Amino acid sequence: MSTLTEVASGYRTGHTLPLRVELIRQLKRRRTLVMGAVLGLLPFVLLIAFAIGGDPSSRDGRITLMDTATASGANFAAVNLFVSAGFLLVIPVALFCGDTVASEASWSSLRYLLAAPVPRARLLWSKLAVALGLSLAAMILLPVVALAVGTAAYGWGPLQIPTGGALDTGTAVQRLALTVAYIFVSQLVTAGLAFWLSTKTDAPLGAVGGAVGLTIVGNVLDAVTALGHWRDFLPAHWQFAWADAVQPHPEWSGVIQGTAISVTYALVLFALAFRGFARKDVVS
Repeated sequence: MSTLTEVASGYRTGHTLPLRVELIRQLKRRRTLVMGAVLGLLPFVLLIAFAIGGDPSSRDGRITLMDTATASGANFAAVNLFVSAGFLLVIPVALFCGDTVASEASWSSLRYLLAAPVPRARLLWSKLAVALGLSLAAMILLPVVALAVGTAAYGWGPLQIPTGGALDTGTAVQRLALTVAYIFVSQLVTAGLAFWLSTKTDAPLGAVGGAVGLTIVGNVLDAVTALGHWRDFLPAHWQFAWADAVQPHPEWSGVIQGTAISVTYALVLFALAFRGFARKDVVS
């Protein structure tokens, strides 16, 4: 005799909402294409800016990373990461992670996905994996385009270090890859905030804006020197720790501490998102 607990023939929880299907859906969205275009165009904007303004030079005699932007393609890529890591790269992370669940609710399609039936945990895992994948792709796109544009404009050469010395091209590419990986890890806090807010609201703009706003608040608090060592617990305090790794003799302590802080916050926020969504009354 059949019961209500019987599972339909052929139904497999792991086969619901495949990553491929979710990825294709997100890639076709206009905001994904626009974000990719913005990141792809940034190196060209900086290239034009340097061409108009001439070779960058420091007014007070100190040489900074910006002053070495035109030394080689590797330097140009490093400068692109430097100017975008604090804010611009926050936007795609908040957008992809904050829009993913809330957009379904705003379209009134979330309840139909769950009625498919797609288990709630499976739905969140699929959406989170695709959102993080797109965020990482955005962070890879920028330095890759910048490296190609910079190499075409300034030549293929070693990465000149502002404090003195240089990294050969092979080592420079490896360090830039590590830099991208660290920036991605440091942005997991923003991803966690955006994803958690996305499960709490039906307004995608609220989730995205809330994550960006809280990230900005973290940056402001890090600028308050009166907080002293309390700033060590802020993810924003370690966002540029990668600069210590792009040295002839790299220092990894800041990268390790920043990674530990970011991963800890992110895991807590992701756990809150899954726990809250599992108990949420979905009516949209």
